[in-house]
Amino acid sequence: MKREFVEIDITDETSAIPLPLLSEAREGAYRQYFKRLLDVMIVLLAALPAAVLVGVMAAFVALDGHNPFYRQPRIGRNGRIFSMWKLRTMVPGADTVLEAYLAGSPAARAEWEHHQKLRHDPRITRIGRFLRRTSLDELPQLWNVARGEMSIVGPRPIMQNQTGLYPGVEYYQLLPGITGFWQTSERNATSFHERAHFDRAYYHRLSFVTDLRIILRTFGVVLRATGQ
Repeated sequence: MKREFVEIDITDETSAIPLPLLSEAREGAYRQYFKRLLDVMIVLLAALPAAVLVGVMAAFVALDGHNPFYRQPRIGRNGRIFSMWKLRTMVPGADTVLEAYLAGSPAARAEWEHHQKLRHDPRITRIGRFLRRTSLDELPQLWNVARGEMSIVGPRPIMQNQTGLYPGVEYYQLLPGITGFWQTSERNATSFHERAHFDRAYYHRLSFVTDLRIILRTFGVVLRATGQ
């Protein structure tokens, strides 16, 4: 049974391009079966080197005496809540640090409300900054892919407190991804609101060729270390 999202306003006046109502999903063998098969194959191939790399990075993160791993509730397909795993990149008590910083800087608050991220984030640790720039903090999400909660390619998973800020509906019909259209774009220059347009484009263009192109582009993004 598909969930309806009638409460989401997809014609918000701040949207650069009006988002259409969700059309019926285009059924196809890749969308229904082979996309999951591709995910499983990539996880199996990457499991050993990823485990070694995560182990090494986790040791560095844990030098501050705290858990090197971090999990957070995110919204999955059909609105299902799942725990997304990452290598910890923030200081303990990050929410308190963020609120104090935003309270003392109107410019930072405006940046946060627009992008849902900060270019100079006081919560990020030294090793965390490296992990984010290289996107290595996302490697534990291969576990989420193995569990069927995420896909290698898809929209970036949103947090529960961001649903009211997100204007799209296509997102909810897809498995969130480790990489995708938004992640391989000029993501740092786009607003959180604009992510819905990337997700809509992916929903309608989903195919093996599209996923392969995104995966190949991801290597370039990682090498350029453009993450935040």
